[in-house]
Amino acid sequence: MAGAALRTAGRQLSQQRGARAPVLLRQLFEPKSCTYTYLLGDREAREAVLIDPVLETAPRDAKLVQELGLRLLFAVNTHCHADHITGSGLLRTLLPGCRSVISRRSGAQADLHIEDGQTIRFGRFALEIRASPGHTPGCVTFVLDDHSMAFTGDALLVRGCGRTDFQQGCAKTLYHSVHEKIFTLPGDCLIYPAHDYHDVAVPANMRCGVQTPPS
Repeated sequence: MAGAALRTAGRQLSQQRGARAPVLLRQLFEPKSCTYTYLLGDREAREAVLIDPVLETAPRDAKLVQELGLRLLFAVNTHCHADHITGSGLLRTLLPGCRSVISRRSGAQADLHIEDGQTIRFGRFALEIRASPGHTPGCVTFVLDDHSMAFTGDALLVRGCGRTDFQQGCAKTLYHSVHEKIFTLPGDCLIYPAHDYHDVAVPANMRCGVQTPPS
């Protein structure tokens, strides 16, 4: 994606590539931590994944999954968040059969630990896993298999990137992750970040997304 402007998508958008029916996508928001949660589903297979759920809004997410007639296979995390508690554990209780997912390098507990290059399948779709450390050692970016959308967590936000001054962060590592794992995606790939702090009053000590230049 070098040389092309990154585009941040709206709250409800589905992309269609080729003859395949579009993936179902819903973008949800948790205002206290300014966190975006994403629901992706296959309308035909009725299978879904949820990216970066928040504990306080897990009941809302579970209700939406049920209203859409989907079966949630995985509650996945782009990384171990410092500003909120993941809702993946509660979702396992609310929606039996759901499995929690996080990078092996995060050091966090989950039903399934993932690594760079693996995929997570739901129906006819799959999410490719791209390790994108720097904000934390265990950060990953999830890329839809047709490369039409990427869920970057805190590696790449709205006009910025995740902070690197705690959680074993490294600005240099993050710079390389963004340029080598995200900017190399097609120019029309839509970017879905984990937070949007712009125009929202959030205490500085709660923010995980201040701009940090590489060193």
